[in-house]
Parts: sequence; structure tokens; C-alpha cells
Amino acid sequence: MKKIFYTSILVSLLTVGCISDDSTYNYDKDKSYDVPAENLFTNAQKALVDQMTTPSVNLNPFRFFSQFWAATQYPEESRYDLRTRNVSNNHWNALYRTVLGNLETAKQVIDTETQPATMSSAQWQTQQKNKKAVIEILQVYTFQILVDSFGDVPYSESLQATIVLPKYDNDSDIYPALITRLNAAIANLDTSEISFSTGDFIYQGDVSKWKTFANSLKVKLAINLADVNTSLAQTTIQDAVTAGVILNNGDNAKFAYPGAAPMYNPIYANLVASNRNDFVSSKTIVDEMNNLSDPRRAEYFELKNGNYIGGINGAANVYQNFSPIGNTLKADNFPSYLMEASEVNFYLAEAAARGYSVGGTADTYYQNAITASFLSWGLTAGDATTYLANPSVNYATAPGTYKEKIGKQAWIAFFNRGFEAWTSYRRLDFPNLVAPSNAVTAAEGQVPKRMTYPVNEQTVNNANWVSASAAIGGDKLPTKVFWDVN
Repeated sequence: MKKIFYTSILVSLLTVGCISDDSTYNYDKDKSYDVPAENLFTNAQKALVDQMTTPSVNLNPFRFFSQFWAATQYPEESRYDLRTRNVSNNHWNALYRTVLGNLETAKQVIDTETQPATMSSAQWQTQQKNKKAVIEILQVYTFQILVDSFGDVPYSESLQATIVLPKYDNDSDIYPALITRLNAAIANLDTSEISFSTGDFIYQGDVSKWKTFANSLKVKLAINLADVNTSLAQTTIQDAVTAGVILNNGDNAKFAYPGAAPMYNPIYANLVASNRNDFVSSKTIVDEMNNLSDPRRAEYFELKNGNYIGGINGAANVYQNFSPIGNTLKADNFPSYLMEASEVNFYLAEAAARGYSVGGTADTYYQNAITASFLSWGLTAGDATTYLANPSVNYATAPGTYKEKIGKQAWIAFFNRGFEAWTSYRRLDFPNLVAPSNAVTAAEGQVPKRMTYPVNEQTVNNANWVSASAAIGGDKLPTKVFWDVN
């Protein structure tokens, strides 16, 4: 039942023979045979949060891009080397094949399901419609990650079994299409019924929370459009706020890892279960938080000789000399987030600063964002109030434009959300991140503005890769995605 979803599969078809005396030789051991939609949905959710959370240098370089973590004995990726370990391939495949593939197959399974005798036709149809809408929302979320990672990507021809070598769509065309899809999905959500009764580790089938998440995702998409399509950004954000977005931690899109293999947090898997010392905290964020006496340091980092000391980005840091990653993050059941209140409040602070009508001022949303971050890390509202009284933090007195104020504090709050921090940095240009002096030549002395396309695309889908590379201005790390105009 599982379709061939992306071109990386073609490599094995081209390089592996099909002749054997074993009668089971051609069985696809990865194929889904009569797998319930709930299982596929769970697999997609977990694959998505794992990919966005894992610190594996093979999969996720975004903590290096955002200068949250620094490497020890394996510093290549912290110097922006994405080629040696095929990082782009792995990121691309995880999202296209595993996340989007499972979600698309789940849709197909839902179409074949039989109505239980104990359920009315109206109730059954509503629940099935809700399931498909929730799947659509997660697909939109995933496509945004792909666009924000690479720029132009396959979209209109992706996930089609009849198209093995899909074309790349313009990234500037994909965003409005995603907003249209979100609006349709939201319209199909009926809060009088559940969606998935099992298999939903994020919202446990609660349709009202999925609706709030979807509107928050509209804000996330639209804020990236603010410098390139102001009218669409403003109307989209204002409509979303009117409908209701995530403003409190109780509505966070949180994947709660049970804490037992294989369902434990990938940070724990990579740092604790593997007994590895591959990472320390980065000097960039440690120094900034030290300057602000930020109490979240105790959650983010461990003390080293009574101080918080960050390692140098791009260097082969000696583990024993710097602050390791904090124990809070290394718990086996520490949750991962796809969206949270601090994030949305920062987006709305930015929207208010741009003059959008969002029901509050930039200062208010800024304070709410920082407070939500403190609460989510186990600190108190009083701790946040004290921190906000610091003239270097307070919105009225902190230095710089709204982009600098919001950009710096959002970056700090996104400590375990490396991708979102990188996106915020690219859009607002704050904080001022400086590439390590020994960054790979391909970085051209800059923090990457995108990931380069997978090598598999160059070899298998070459014509479309060539066309896309030319369209974006070159398949290079410093090439900007369409919304990054500053």
C-alpha cells in the first residue's frame, strides 16, 4: 500500500539487481501491508519531531547554524560541512519519504476504512474528515520546513507515484498554496467530534487544539511573508488571531516521549544512551545569557567550575573544559515541540511592531513570549518579571529596533528549537551571528542561509535540479530563500 514517494528510492532501483532464488527476495520489507492509519500517523509525527529535535550530526545541523551547541571531536558539521555525512540527503529523505510519505499513505488508508456498526454515518464521516484535515495540517507544516530549508522544492508533483522525477516549484509560489491548504483544512475541522482516537501523540485527537495549531501555523507562514507580501501576511495573521492561536503553554503542540526505547527523546538517545560527549554549549549563546543573567541558563547548560562557559563554534572543543548541555534536555521523556506559546507570541510581537491589528502591542506580546518561555522551562512568572525589568531586556529600553529586541529574545527562547531559531535569525537578521573562521569554503564566510540540495537530486533528478539551482541563484549555502530579503 505504501507508494514510492521520492527520487532517493530510485537509486536503489538503479543499482541493485532483482534476480535471486529466494522466493521472498523482491518483497519490500519497508512496505506497509494493511497498516492502520493511526499507526502511519504516529510514525509520521514521531519522524517529524525526531528530525527536528535530534542532535545527530548526520541529520540535523540547525543547533550549529543557530550557534546553540558547539562540537568536540567531530567539528565538521559545525563548520557547515553538509556533504561528508550527506546531511542534506538525510534531512530531505526524513521529511519527504518518512513524514510526508506516511501521512499521504494514511490518507489513502482512511479512504478504505469501514464504518463501525456502532457509529452513525454522520459521526463516522465527520471523524474521517477530521482525520484527513489533521493530516493536511501536518503536511503543510512539513512542506514549510522543506521550503525554509532549501528554497525551491518539489511540491505540486511530489507524493505522486506516477511521477518519479518531480519538478521543483518556486518557493514564493508554494507559501500561498500552503496557506490556501491550511484554510481548507481548518474549514473541514468539526470540533463536535474527535479525529484520531488513538495514535495522536500531540493532541490526542482533540480537534479544537488542532484548529488552534493550524491557525498558529498560518501565523508562522505569514510572518515569513511580511517583507515580501505584506498584504497577504497581514490578512493571514489577523484572520488567524481572530480565529484563535496558541497563546498559552496548555495549547502547545507537544510530542510527549514516553521515555522508553524506542520512544525516548533523541537528545537522550544521542547523548546519554550512547554515552557520547560530542557536544558542549556554544560560547555565542552562553556569553549572551551570562550578560543578561538569564536564569534559564540552569536549564540550558551545566556549570563548569562554577561558571557557564561556552565552546567555540567550528573548533574541536575539549569536552571537559566547557559547559555540557543541561540535564533538563537530556531526560529520556523530555518533550519535543512543533509549536509553542512563546513562539507564537514572538510572531505576534513582530506583527504588532509592523502595524498589524493583532489585539495587543508589541511590548505586551514580547513580555508574554518571554514569560511563556520561562514557564515552559519550569521557572516562575516572578522570574520572568525580574528578567524583564533588566533594562537590556525590557522592550522599552533594550537597544536596537524591534527586529533586534525580538530577534535576540526569540533566539534565546528557541534554544531547543534550532530550526526555528535559524529561521528567525534569517528573517530578522538578529542576533548578529558570525561564521567560524574555519567554516567550509562553500559557506563563503557566512552562516548558511539555506541547505544545499541533496547529492541524490543532482545524480538522479539532474534536469530538475539544474533548473531549480538556476532559479534560486545557485545551489549554494549563502543563497537566500525567497522571504529572506534583508
